[in-house]
Amino acid sequence: MALTDTSIRNAKPGPKPKKLFDERGLFLLVQPSGGKLWRLKYRYLGKEKKLSLGIYPDVSLKVARERRDEARTILANGTDPATVKAALKDEAKEAAANTFASIGEEYVAKMEREERAAVTIKKTQWLLSLLNRDLGKRPISEITPAELLASLKDVESQGQLETARRMRSLSGRIFRYAVATSRANADPSALLRGALTAPKVKHHSAILEPEAVGGLLRAIDGYSGQPLTLLALQLTPHVFVRPGELRRAEWQEFDLDEAIWTIPAEKMKMRDPHVVPLSKQSLALMESAKAISAGQRYVFSSLYPGKRPMSENTINAALRRLGYSGKEMTAHGFRAMASTLLNESGKWSPDAIERALAHKDSNAVRGTYHRGTHWHERLEMTRWWSDYLDQLRVGGEVVEFPSARVADPTT
Repeated sequence: MALTDTSIRNAKPGPKPKKLFDERGLFLLVQPSGGKLWRLKYRYLGKEKKLSLGIYPDVSLKVARERRDEARTILANGTDPATVKAALKDEAKEAAANTFASIGEEYVAKMEREERAAVTIKKTQWLLSLLNRDLGKRPISEITPAELLASLKDVESQGQLETARRMRSLSGRIFRYAVATSRANADPSALLRGALTAPKVKHHSAILEPEAVGGLLRAIDGYSGQPLTLLALQLTPHVFVRPGELRRAEWQEFDLDEAIWTIPAEKMKMRDPHVVPLSKQSLALMESAKAISAGQRYVFSSLYPGKRPMSENTINAALRRLGYSGKEMTAHGFRAMASTLLNESGKWSPDAIERALAHKDSNAVRGTYHRGTHWHERLEMTRWWSDYLDQLRVGGEVVEFPSARVADPTT
């Protein structure tokens, strides 16, 4: 006789386990403790087996029957339902272990093994913490584009457009890492391109007028702070690398005899090694720095204890001390200064200037070491640029730039 909800509720425990049968192998096992467990009795490959279907009343009679029918369908297709259940349980455990947060932590650890910059690691961890608020406990393979977008939109709604954009970018890298390590099948962030409001491009403040540049250079020469800070300030206009690349410059990267500075790929924004030619003015500044920090790892080391590079805020703080506000000039602004004045000079090809700025080139770099693209032109440009800065510094006559451009000798 088939079971009813009433008969199940009224079933009393006895001194031994008691079976109450329903239909098609389904029965309720009433334990002496009072627990009521759903079981399915079936035969597979000639052997009698039992399958657990849940606990009453969490699993009702109706649901128990549905689970019985699902199991019998699997059995009719020639598969042991117990094997399927065990596989699903293993998948659930694996999914629970492979949460977005855990995969994200793995990705950050990978970045640390790759010796990414400490500031990059710190920013990545902060962005990951924002993503983890909504997605951290979710199995990474189950996160949908809509779910990710909702999390990003929540940040965007607070006016943090750039943060939301960076969160989407980081989530994409984490999802692709999960795909590569067989913990996910797709990157849902790829479907969200264009879904967020694009932040306005923020340009770094820079002095671009030649006469004002001369005033800045003279002000720098009058800086009365730490000697290494002064030397970093003086060298920056000549080499116009990114601030992080300058402050983390190591002595082992320099060949002063060959007058070159080779910045390794892991320190570069574009992850390509970058070779910087050094003018005679740059070499003189490096010799002065050698007298202070030659025995240390970093050229521009921190004052205490001297085993780390100077702070990322040092150059900007020095500019403020010289009286230049953040709206007038920044450490990054020296790059805009060089780019603008070099292009306006009409003497150098835009490609050579872009290479000097270490901007990504769509073409592969030809040759190696000092035989890279536009190298010979960059050598001449470096000498001219440093001489031009000296001219501006002493307040010499500002040369009117011609409109014609000199052809690139390497092409």
